[in-house]
Amino acid sequence: QVQLVESGGGLVQPGGSLRLSCAASGRIFSIETMDWYRQAPGNQRELVATITRLGSTNYADSVKGRFTISRDNAKNTVYLEMTSLKPEDTAVYYCHVFMRVGALDYWGQGTQVTVSS
Repeated sequence: QVQLVESGGGLVQPGGSLRLSCAASGRIFSIETMDWYRQAPGNQRELVATITRLGSTNYADSVKGRFTISRDNAKNTVYLEMTSLKPEDTAVYYCHVFMRVGALDYWGQGTQVTVSS
């Protein structure tokens, strides 16, 4: 089993910044991709950003230029640096990882991000 522990969520004013972290532990075999998803009330869960083991990244159009995903493979940790936050960024943010060995994937418990004045 793999456990994902997220941190860094909270309340921030519009235009502010937050940094989310997600640390994976347990039976880990070369995490291929690490992602951040988010889900706002009444909406489906959506992919925010992805980073591969080699560092290739991809972002949702709504966050391009404002969010940056990064990872530390030695620590099995993924980060999401969020800047110029907008009220529409308010959601529960979930960490997700995929391991090619066994084609296994895991989800974090979610961390709330609220952007409001």
